[in-house]
Amino acid sequence: MGASQLSVAVVPSGAARVPGLATWLRAVAPARTRGTVTIAIVSDDRIRRLNRRYRRRNAATDVLSFPSDVPGDLGDVVIAAGVARRQAREAGHSIQVEYRTLALHGLLHLLGYDHEGDDRRMARVEARLRKRGGLPEGLIERHA
Repeated sequence: MGASQLSVAVVPSGAARVPGLATWLRAVAPARTRGTVTIAIVSDDRIRRLNRRYRRRNAATDVLSFPSDVPGDLGDVVIAAGVARRQAREAGHSIQVEYRTLALHGLLHLLGYDHEGDDRRMARVEARLRKRGGLPEGLIERHA
């Protein structure tokens, strides 16, 4: 796995346990990645409220990314614990794999990738990095 100059802080909530997530994300992040990212694990209700406020969608989603304007701070990745549990169950893998999948996807958004209009550029990067990190599939692949 690669080595980036990425600092990762994980803020779990409730019963969410995310051992090794920060170390894993630092290892698989693109080598050019510099800065700090905070990953918050929140309730489905909290992410629904964030999604409604910032994206005008009144539904819980799996992951949201909030870029920062502060130099050296990439921003925040917010993951819904309940949605992640359900998606892990549906995909047949552990919650840890799901948290990694969502954290990687969120980080790529913070780095400026946008799968909704980038001619599959984000999908290619996500596929390469998730293979490096031992993930069975990426979020974009799953929803394709």
